[in-house]
Amino acid sequence: MDSSEHVLKAAGRLLTGSTPELPEEELVSFVESFIQRRSLFLQLIKKYGSPLYVIEPEILRTRVRQFRAAFRNELSKFDMYYAVKSNNCPEIVNILISTGIGLDVSSGAELRLALQCRADDIVFSGPGKTDDELRLAVDNRDRVTLLIDSFGELERLGKITREIQGFVRAGVRLTTDDQGLWRKFGIPLSELERFMVRAGSFRQICFAGLQFHTSWNMDPENQIAFIKRLGKKLQNLSDEQREQIDFIDIGGGFWPSVGEWLQPAGTPEGRLRQVVEPAYQFEKHHYKVSALPICDFASRIGLAVKTYIYPFVTCRICAEPGRWICNDAMHLLLSVADKKPDDLVITDAGTNAIGWERFEVDYAPIINLSCPETLERESLILGSLCTPHDVWGYGYWGSEIKPGDVLLIPSQGAYTYSLSQSFIKELPTVVFLSGSTVNEDRVKVQMDKFKLQLNFQNRRSPYFPV
Repeated sequence: MDSSEHVLKAAGRLLTGSTPELPEEELVSFVESFIQRRSLFLQLIKKYGSPLYVIEPEILRTRVRQFRAAFRNELSKFDMYYAVKSNNCPEIVNILISTGIGLDVSSGAELRLALQCRADDIVFSGPGKTDDELRLAVDNRDRVTLLIDSFGELERLGKITREIQGFVRAGVRLTTDDQGLWRKFGIPLSELERFMVRAGSFRQICFAGLQFHTSWNMDPENQIAFIKRLGKKLQNLSDEQREQIDFIDIGGGFWPSVGEWLQPAGTPEGRLRQVVEPAYQFEKHHYKVSALPICDFASRIGLAVKTYIYPFVTCRICAEPGRWICNDAMHLLLSVADKKPDDLVITDAGTNAIGWERFEVDYAPIINLSCPETLERESLILGSLCTPHDVWGYGYWGSEIKPGDVLLIPSQGAYTYSLSQSFIKELPTVVFLSGSTVNEDRVKVQMDKFKLQLNFQNRRSPYFPV
């Protein structure tokens, strides 16, 4: 069979496959839970105007308790670090620090934010660290564990630490895939012994652990597979090398148990159909890729650690949840600015508030809080940017829609705010919703102050508290 015939047959199988639909009762229940609290969201708009990012602090605290309890029920020596890249709003960072967890940062900018928020337990990972970023970590070595990404980075860190008093606590990232783009992260597992030997030659570097990361985890299969590989490597290390390992960081990538909600064009079969039939009109359905509850992740990962790691190294296990913690804790409130045909409205905010054109493929319900109803009606809900890809969705939950109506897009806390960008429209104000009351505190977009504090460049972002 030649390659083209093989591809055509594979495409045919994909087109006849089907991503499961999002159950209607699940979706209606989700929408109803927000309609029941509509008066609180409408108070926010009345008090602060539109558009808004809305933070619910108690959801953040609850998610920390749930994640920590699930893993500590399986692993007595367990610590968690919030992945700042998933939502780098400083108020969210401050709330999470107050719960007693650490922070996982991936750049000098994120490290400066963590230090400004007075975090005292920080892991600094990520490829391509500059000398200035390494120096910042070294200068704050009482609070920072460096996760070294390469042999070259190790050599540069060795030179930087040559004249310091004391030592820098460090580990190494291990790549989970020796092929393709993911090999940009860390070193191959086969190089671990050589790396540990070289790290031991630098007097000021205290080698203390290992990190790996797999992404987009709907279940723990990929994490367990690497834990099994890692266990075989640990078996072959010397006793002295195993004694150096104080922690193993299993990374993040835990998907919230609500699953991934998709537009038709976001499914594998939908993406293929768009390529072969660009004008194809999809039916108005929503789809769901299921994810396991966090207790299932914890029990299965815990068993893998006990089976493959603990026979050789009894150390702390760490994790770096981001999306799982913040996804449901931030929402977007918008207002309808204009209505053209009956099936097209334009809002007062653009998708620069979330950073990319995600809702052409991802699905989130758009709830008309001004005219609520547990029925979704078709309409293009578009932003006010000068691009046709400024799409919020293709329908709204409500009895009608008109200029001035307030729209809620719930559970937009992960990889939206952090990706927001300076493009045409100003970004929303950040406000807080606490229980049954509207918190008076808020954060406003202040680019000049933000630049002074964190030295980000060419980017507007609502970091700095007013």
